[in-house]
Amino acid sequence: MPQFWAQLQFARTTDRLTSDAALAALCGVSPVEASSGKTVRHRLNRGDDRQANNALWVIALTRLRIDSATRAYAQRRTTQGKSTKEIMRCLKRYLARALYPLLLADLHHAQRRSLT
Repeated sequence: MPQFWAQLQFARTTDRLTSDAALAALCGVSPVEASSGKTVRHRLNRGDDRQANNALWVIALTRLRIDSATRAYAQRRTTQGKSTKEIMRCLKRYLARALYPLLLADLHHAQRRSLT
């Protein structure tokens, strides 16, 4: 996971990282409405950092293989009628929410070290 963490470190140097939603947009995992008629659907935002998006994708795939709670979540979403793409979109957004406080803590730690 260290190489994926390094790919997500781009956010440390940007002023646009103001919330977990901003991180999701920076990583290209924020949901964008793609509805048509009576069908309500969302797709991923394809903008910004593709390497960070790829890092989240690899982490999500690994969690689907290893983590029983993630597999249970995917199974629950499948029974709700979600497609594999929709499940991956939800997982990557969840990961962005979970990683946001970690990135902030790392940023604060780096700033404290630079002051000393």
